[in-house]
Amino acid sequence: MFFSNKQKQTIVVDKGYEPSEIHFKQGKPAEITFKVKTDNACLREVDFKSLDQKWTSLPQASTKLPFQPTKRGKFLLSAGWTCFTERSWWTRWK
Repeated sequence: MFFSNKQKQTIVVDKGYEPSEIHFKQGKPAEITFKVKTDNACLREVDFKSLDQKWTSLPQASTKLPFQPTKRGKFLLSAGWTCFTERSWWTRWK
């Protein structure tokens, strides 16, 4: 049996991004799954400017986006054309 030490969170993309806040430990591999339920092209482009990561044209389904949080703090997640903005925070779990 395979066990992953990857931190996982799911964000539903519909009329915005839900939940609007997610948490990860820094320095550990992470994965966000975007479950897309909209045809809105703006929402289907995700931008983490402060982390220099951008994903375009998320398909109509689930998309897994791996990354590694390397620093503590609050990091803004926005739609590609900045038509919608939500906040995501990566903090060390206690």
